[in-house]
Amino acid sequence: MFGLATFLVADAMTFAGFFAAYLTFKAVNPLLPGAIYELELPLPTLNTILLLVSSATFHRAGANLRQQRNDRCQLWLLITAALGLAFLASQMVEYFTLPFGLTDNLFASTFYALTGFHGLHVTLGTLMILIVWWQCRTPCGRISASNHFPLEAAELYWHFVDGIWVILFVILYLL
Repeated sequence: MFGLATFLVADAMTFAGFFAAYLTFKAVNPLLPGAIYELELPLPTLNTILLLVSSATFHRAGANLRQQRNDRCQLWLLITAALGLAFLASQMVEYFTLPFGLTDNLFASTFYALTGFHGLHVTLGTLMILIVWWQCRTPCGRISASNHFPLEAAELYWHFVDGIWVILFVILYLL
């Protein structure tokens, strides 16, 4: 668990650097009046709901695994993965409807870097969830009530990714 915690701290520092860069660019390099973008809130709000609900479903999966109900655990893991995929699909819809492109200005580039880097983390987390889902398909499988560290590690990573999104949502969409 120490290795995972160390990785998450390092990853948090990377995101902190992105956040600091974005906030610095926003404060120091104001956009021209015609280049100011107001981001729409419905899709990012939906994304926030999807990720917060996915944290709850992942927690339910872990609780079911510890109670040796692998079939219920697998169901909750699939729901969590589906919520992760729905987040990614919604993020792509937002990308295609934004009024700016990746190279339009510094704001746009930083926006895409932040949300894209987070999207990469959601993609990796979803893959981890599906791997855990596959490995806990039987009570005596690689992941079970007696050996649930892989599920706990993936769950901790998923909660981290969800927490980063909440900070990202506030900084990009609400400030």
